[in-house]
Amino acid sequence: MAVEPFHIHVSDEILDDLQYRLHHTRWPEQLEDQGWERGTELSFLKSLVAYWRDHYDWRAQEAWLNLFSQFRCNIEGIDVHFVHERGKGPNPLPIILTHGWPDSYLRYQKIIPLLTDPANHGGDPGDSFDVIVPSLPGFGFSGRANRPGVNNEYVSGIWAQLMTKELGYPKFAAAGGDMGSGVTRYLAANHPELLTGIHLTDIGILRELLNSPDQTSLTEEELRYKKSAAKWISDEGGYMSIQSTRPQTLAYGLSDSPAGVAAWLVEKFRAWSGCGGDLFRCFSKDELLTHIMIYWVTNTIGSSAHMYYDNSHSLPPLGYIQVPTGVALFSQDVLLPPRQWAERNLNITRWTSLPRGGHFAAMEEPELLADELRSFFKAYRT
Repeated sequence: MAVEPFHIHVSDEILDDLQYRLHHTRWPEQLEDQGWERGTELSFLKSLVAYWRDHYDWRAQEAWLNLFSQFRCNIEGIDVHFVHERGKGPNPLPIILTHGWPDSYLRYQKIIPLLTDPANHGGDPGDSFDVIVPSLPGFGFSGRANRPGVNNEYVSGIWAQLMTKELGYPKFAAAGGDMGSGVTRYLAANHPELLTGIHLTDIGILRELLNSPDQTSLTEEELRYKKSAAKWISDEGGYMSIQSTRPQTLAYGLSDSPAGVAAWLVEKFRAWSGCGGDLFRCFSKDELLTHIMIYWVTNTIGSSAHMYYDNSHSLPPLGYIQVPTGVALFSQDVLLPPRQWAERNLNITRWTSLPRGGHFAAMEEPELLADELRSFFKAYRT
């Protein structure tokens, strides 16, 4: 399939079914005097679902999403959905931005105009980008893969084909966070000749560090990071263990319950962002629900979890990445790796610590991230 324009239109039947399910949610009990300690808090979720049922307007959000130039093409049997917005400067640099979980391609919508049209946002038109934001396979409006092995490395190969064969860019930039950081690193490892540079907002909980038997070569800061990463996995990584081992079992309940999908996702937006426990400091109700809706209307909450399984069971180790790499760490993100560890694995040419923002930097602090991307890639535009 050649690249074709794509327009979102969810059927009335799907929306009517959603309304029925929201009206007939069966709620669990919650222990007394408990907040979010054991998971998504009941009164918060009831309030969010009531807003979803009675006030949220999908058609308005759908119209807003359709303001972006969207396309689909088939690569290796998978229909890939992506936004492709052209830059307005004299020589835009193409950049592919990769999202993660529990978000969607919507992660990057706020920074698209900041990157494509910097002059209209207080920047230099010479820093403009052609911005490509795909949906990961099995996420949202991209197709599902009906076979195992669709991991970060496999997706990086699809992205290389999308950018070169389908869109005609001989060389481009790449950036990502969360799972998108992994895809971007494999893209740099396997296709360095295609990349001007890569930019990351996290470097992942690297298996090489956690599984390293040799502790003697690690600095004290690296050892502290290893300890904190292991503790975070123990305290917060239950979702990862389930999705990495039994995603199919999880999929039955979440695919049947919109309240269940909301509970599964909003807990992570709260825990990983810089909201300080108040989700609506960082995200509006409509913003959260539109992310949730992208999973619900496409029935991809189950297929998105399968990528955790494939990353856990079939992902090869990464060697040292030679491509110039920029890293921007937002102070309220989940884990903040030491630069020494990053430099063991990446050719770091820019390292920035930012005073605010969490795991969803493009949503929480779009101006800060856009400035970082413009600053880092300025040196590589030639």
